[in-house]
Amino acid sequence: MVTIRNETSADVRARNALLDLAYGPVRFKKPSEKLRRGRLPADGLSLVACDGGRIVGTVRLWNVDAGGGRPALLLGPLAVHPDWRNRGVGGELMRRALRNARLTGHRAVLLVGDADYYGRFGFTADKSGALVLPGLHERHRLLGLELASGALDGARGLIAASGRPARAARPAASGVSFHRAARAA
Repeated sequence: MVTIRNETSADVRARNALLDLAYGPVRFKKPSEKLRRGRLPADGLSLVACDGGRIVGTVRLWNVDAGGGRPALLLGPLAVHPDWRNRGVGGELMRRALRNARLTGHRAVLLVGDADYYGRFGFTADKSGALVLPGLHERHRLLGLELASGALDGARGLIAASGRPARAARPAASGVSFHRAARAA
């Protein structure tokens, strides 16, 4: 039985392995991944699907600026282990992620994906056409969903990361992280 829960720090290694399986190394070259690089996901908006103790699905949402200071979330990546595809895992992850985003007061979600799949969750290109995601050549794949009516009205300009930067631990000469060594000094 698959259950969906909030991601924990203990899930990161298995989540990354799932993303490697689902997307391969090309995932690091995607425009949306470049936007997320060096940032933390939005608070409380990272989910995993588990079958027993095994992670079989994942989705995260990230804080972005949708042009001109307009706050939004960027959804992705959504991934489901090949053995659990076509069982509703991805759909349930999407529904739960969007519900949680709405409940936490977010007004709009963007993603890069196929309209045929994401349209069933309400995503369209209707209000995302004047937004620019650097490196995205297939602009029709930039989709938006308003969680609050009018949240993407007039959205235009560059999509930029706005979430908290991830703290990068720099190794010290002793192999102890820079932050730990600084606190110890």
